[in-house]
Amino acid sequence: MASFSHPLLVALSVLAIVAFHPTSVDAKFSKSTYFTWGAHHASVSGNGEELQLVLDKTSGSAIQSKRAFLFGSIEMLIKLVPGNSAGTVTAYYVSSTGDRHDEIDFEFLGNVSGKPYIIHTNVYVQGNGSREQQFYPWFDPTADYHNYTIHWNPTAIVWYVDSVPIRVYRNYESQGVPFPNKQGMRVYSSLWNADNWATRGGLEKIDWNSAPFIARYRNFRARACKWNGPPSITQCAVSSPANWWTSPAYKQLSSAKQGQMKWVRDNHMIYNYCNDFKRFNGNMPPECFKPQF
Repeated sequence: MASFSHPLLVALSVLAIVAFHPTSVDAKFSKSTYFTWGAHHASVSGNGEELQLVLDKTSGSAIQSKRAFLFGSIEMLIKLVPGNSAGTVTAYYVSSTGDRHDEIDFEFLGNVSGKPYIIHTNVYVQGNGSREQQFYPWFDPTADYHNYTIHWNPTAIVWYVDSVPIRVYRNYESQGVPFPNKQGMRVYSSLWNADNWATRGGLEKIDWNSAPFIARYRNFRARACKWNGPPSITQCAVSSPANWWTSPAYKQLSSAKQGQMKWVRDNHMIYNYCNDFKRFNGNMPPECFKPQF
């Protein structure tokens, strides 16, 4: 795996990790999640604070949170599958259920040894996605744990990597752009075989001689509004000290954060649906014409 470190950004990231969530509460995997498949070879350890998801020829594995949330901050430390991870996908996302579900995604697309992972992001609203943006990491995501955070409030969704924002999707619902603000979403993570598409469009298949493939997790935190049905649509969105995510500080990225994001997007972004005119036959999604930061 190649290294993509940048000294200034690493220094800023370390400072941001310390300052980002000073009052975060650890939600242990053992108390807050359960296995949905592949439990026979996945595991929780470390007093319930560490998780291993495993993929081999028999199956992958997955967890989901017991509770659903509407707005707040969801974060995990993840150490991705090392070595030849081609054909594997480690998914980490929040989602509701049903044909008209909402969803906010991180997916980590594996690659052959020495080639970088792809950080794939997307957002679905009422069952419609097709809002992908992809990035190469500026670090080796298999050498150590890195923080991946989904921050979501009535104003915007922000995807963070080590507290560095890489993407913003703002709420333009009043202008006809869908935004996920009416469905509670649970937290999910999975490790699975996607070698029909994940690496070079499916050209690189999983090398089962490298199995088992293991993704490791620590420090699951959910500082978020608990979903208690339709009344939560208003309760979780109202501006109040308890709803910290509605404070002015979270309505716009600071100039320093915007600078970090610009660096990532200028140097490590490899796909943006808003630039894919051929895909949309010129009929670009309306949010592509609106400022996101």
